[in-house]
Amino acid sequence: MAATSGVRSRSFGPKLMVVTSAGLVDGRGHREVAAAAIAGGADAVQLRAPELPDRDLLPLAANLVSACRAAGMLFIVNDRLQVAVAAAAGGVHLGQGDRPGRARAFLLPGMVLGVSVETPEQARQAARSGAAYLGVTVWPTATKPGATPVGLNGLRAVCAATCLPVIGIGGIDAGNAAQVLAAGARGVAVVSAVGAAGDMVAATRALAAALERSCATGAAGSRDTGAAG
Repeated sequence: MAATSGVRSRSFGPKLMVVTSAGLVDGRGHREVAAAAIAGGADAVQLRAPELPDRDLLPLAANLVSACRAAGMLFIVNDRLQVAVAAAAGGVHLGQGDRPGRARAFLLPGMVLGVSVETPEQARQAARSGAAYLGVTVWPTATKPGATPVGLNGLRAVCAATCLPVIGIGGIDAGNAAQVLAAGARGVAVVSAVGAAGDMVAATRALAAALERSCATGAAGSRDTGAAG
């Protein structure tokens, strides 16, 4: 019942998901970005490689499954449901055009389904489809030109409409990640903030530290409010 009714706790899900990229920096590909995410202390890696056909993506996904599993991290494949299942990934992330409502039946036991949404109604529909978490594009970004950014207000509306954890993506870095959490998101996903950084490991650590500070500040504020009341 929990999988289809959207009652999963907001405490589920990664605080920092690094989405892989290729070509942002010469000589740097998906394996290098994933390795930096693991070394830098991210909670999850999402393999997003629209430039690769399935026959090339599958061995890459299988390799990253092993690396992330050894590190105790969640590994997600973006868009390619069949590749995610064949590689025994931790889950798959789908957009509205990928028919996420039909995906749950094809996933292996234990695999999670992430769904990109823009509106509260899409969030509720994703919950009914068995989504484990939602992705929301917050600010414009060149790495997701087809996505519609909804801003912090749109993010707040989605978070208010669902019990599922929400991951913000789009234009997020260590300097503004706290705003995303303050708007109700469980965590953030980043592409260029790590993949285009001069030192990817350091960039991942900086993001993780910013999120930890934000969580600590929020917890302290909640305790202060409770004591005052």
